[in-house]
Amino acid sequence: MTDAADAIIVGAGLAGVVAACELLDAGKRVLIVEQEPEASFGGQAWWSFGGMFLVDSAEQRRMGVKDSLELARQDWFGSAGFDRDEDRWPRAWAEAYLQFAAGEKRAWLRERGIRFFPVVGWAERGGDRATSHGNSVPRFHITWGTGPGVLDPFVAQVREAVATGRARIAFRHRVDRIETHDGAVTGVSGAVLAPDAAERGAPSNREAVGDFTFTAGAVLVSSGGIGGNHDLVRAQWPERMGPPPTSMLSGVPAHVDGRMLGIAGDAGAHLINGDRMWHYVEGIQNHSPVWPRHGIRILPGPSSLWLDATGRRLPTPLFPGFDTIGTLEHILKTGHDHSWFILNQAILKKEFALSGSEQNPDLTGKDVRLLAQRLQRGRATAPVEAFKERGADFIVAESVRELLEGMHAASGVLDIERVRLELTARDREMANDFTKDAQITAIRQARHYRGDKLLRVATPGPIADPKDGPLIAVKLHILTRKSLGGIETDLLGRALGADGAPVAGLYAAGEASGFGGGGVHGYRALEGTFLGGCVFSGRAAGRAMAAAV
Repeated sequence: MTDAADAIIVGAGLAGVVAACELLDAGKRVLIVEQEPEASFGGQAWWSFGGMFLVDSAEQRRMGVKDSLELARQDWFGSAGFDRDEDRWPRAWAEAYLQFAAGEKRAWLRERGIRFFPVVGWAERGGDRATSHGNSVPRFHITWGTGPGVLDPFVAQVREAVATGRARIAFRHRVDRIETHDGAVTGVSGAVLAPDAAERGAPSNREAVGDFTFTAGAVLVSSGGIGGNHDLVRAQWPERMGPPPTSMLSGVPAHVDGRMLGIAGDAGAHLINGDRMWHYVEGIQNHSPVWPRHGIRILPGPSSLWLDATGRRLPTPLFPGFDTIGTLEHILKTGHDHSWFILNQAILKKEFALSGSEQNPDLTGKDVRLLAQRLQRGRATAPVEAFKERGADFIVAESVRELLEGMHAASGVLDIERVRLELTARDREMANDFTKDAQITAIRQARHYRGDKLLRVATPGPIADPKDGPLIAVKLHILTRKSLGGIETDLLGRALGADGAPVAGLYAAGEASGFGGGGVHGYRALEGTFLGGCVFSGRAAGRAMAAAV
């Protein structure tokens, strides 16, 4: 089979769909090539919580948050830690993205019908100094409609273009090669895969039933990262964090396998910062998995007691929701792949949220009635309660002794007496309004922010207080998620070769480009920056491709 278009987009996720919309706005013919069935249209973004990083937004100002481009730049570069020659373009992308987030991003998204929940979240609070990692203020804007709400306007535009013949989506087409001639990219070729009725995110077959060649003046690689390919994650695991985990959950479907990165490299693209990754440490096994080793991330408030596998409390400032990579590094140095939260029902119902559109039916469905129940509930949300009742990693008990026995049965390396000491010592500190415990201080400080006091931070108190029971322990696993490196690109989204020159006709966006430049986040991300990075890099590449073809 052969076909032609002005531009080809490999990967039907958010970055690719945004780029397609820019091309369509410029009157170009677009061909999207996607190996998965139509059920997975939209890629990983569909599963997301829909968080967006904005700076000095109307939502922040209404919540009393004073943000600025200068403060956001301080936080971003303090988190990124750029220190390599290859960080030239990631630095440039970081500055450009900050300007976008503090400038037209909110208005541009609103023009497309995207709205935000009025309470801004404070994710990835970071380190213990003004110049270190983390968000100094709340910047996590939850999209009304979560991930699907971000995708909807762009998907609708592409579907309309398909209906009018200006765009085509070739599902079940696996790209095996980026075609070149005289040093310029001319199209893609590969295998047509057999039809598959797999639901969104579920594994689909790889049976080849034909082949294809598509030609175009420009090709965009927007195929995602490597989080579903644990072998590749381990192969690229950074030495600075020690040996890779022997056991991990997957926060993304298995088809997020990094194949296109190698194929782009074969076409001349320069791959950089492959050892920079963003994996979570609050993963739990999904009681109703869609893909292999399907894990869900807990979005915790700051109050749970966090212990390593042996029962020792994690050090300051590794509190829940503060420093993802710092916590990952610490846990791996213990020689174990898991850790523990200890909390009670009062903390669970106020502080536990689960990442993902399917775990937040009120926000995803734009259901005001359900949302009101979230605000007024005596229980946790229905998805959280379902995990408490059905999740393999949850232990619920009426007494400390029963809880510790259950934890020890689930992990033979646990020191019961050490856990008892940590819990008793922590609870003893709650007798006064003053304390030397840095986590308790952080909890009390968090409640000075209206959004946290209203929705995310429980009233401080002893965990073992019977009136706030039952007691709950959660076994936490490492959860693969994002690649922070990828194809090196300039600010137009053009893929660069090892010599720094653009590979003619080749572009990259989204996670395949490290969300811009080959690693816009550096070593650490600030949350809410992944979806926004897909939007920003897809928009830039789409506009540049439209001008070039």
